[in-house]
Amino acid sequence: MGLDAPADVQTCSRAGCREHATHRIDWRNPRIHAEDRRKTWLACDEHVGFLRDFLAARDFPLEVSPLEDARVPDDAPLPDDDTTAETR
Repeated sequence: MGLDAPADVQTCSRAGCREHATHRIDWRNPRIHAEDRRKTWLACDEHVGFLRDFLAARDFPLEVSPLEDARVPDDAPLPDDDTTAETR
């Protein structure tokens, strides 16, 4: 989320994109994250495929869901501050 964006607006995690997020991508890097550890990126319609493919190419387990349908378990940790995808 950009620093100048209103708190209730969720923006795409693709570097440089300021579009409204419509998808949630939950993923983990199995080489460094425990089985219960998940990270979350948000994606707009234009970048959901790019971000999904970026993670899938690295064999990271992932799940893509519409943002409004995504359900976070009550005991899920909050996303890290490093959720912005700096890929180009």
